[in-house]
Amino acid sequence: MTETDTMTEADETLAVPLAELRPALEAVLMVADQPLDDYTLATAVGYPMPEVAAALEALAADYDEQGRGFELRNVAGGWRFYTREEFAPVVEKFVLEGQQARLTQAALETLAVVAYKQPVSRSRVSAIRGVNVDGVMRTLLTRGLVEEAGTDGETGAHLYRTTSYFLERIGVTSLDQLPELAPFVPDMDDVDLEEAVREVAEPVAEVASDGDGD
Repeated sequence: MTETDTMTEADETLAVPLAELRPALEAVLMVADQPLDDYTLATAVGYPMPEVAAALEALAADYDEQGRGFELRNVAGGWRFYTREEFAPVVEKFVLEGQQARLTQAALETLAVVAYKQPVSRSRVSAIRGVNVDGVMRTLLTRGLVEEAGTDGETGAHLYRTTSYFLERIGVTSLDQLPELAPFVPDMDDVDLEEAVREVAEPVAEVASDGDGD
């Protein structure tokens, strides 16, 4: 079997479209922890790799032409969204001002999930909360409440955990002293997320309040 035949066979195997191609690619890329190659994206959206490659190039060109605040780059053998360089001052201002603001409910819930599931990837946190958490995770990283904790051995995704500063600000010395929610959190099947995080969100809210003047 030639290389061409192998690629054709792979393309046919992947050709099980789940949704319209371009929006599907955007949805997957929005929750990516790292650059994704053509094969990974083709597998995720169910389209042949040549079509996926062409769609990615077209999306990148469209974003450039439209002058979006973000761009789609092919870096390190994979595709990922990045903030456009000329808007760096805006992002910097937002991040710096965000350090003086109280944590939002979304940030509190995300922090609670990290606390009980750590070490955990952003995609896993997104799956548990049902929304993209990239922006929220950046806020938590900037505030020093969350830090990187290596990579997943199977997927290579970056993992995150709470910091010693997080423990200090909520007044405990170890994660064992967090409210007894852990038995319910592993799969989030037996309890409503909002109910599960409410108890831990209260003390975490004080973290943001106490840190406003720091």
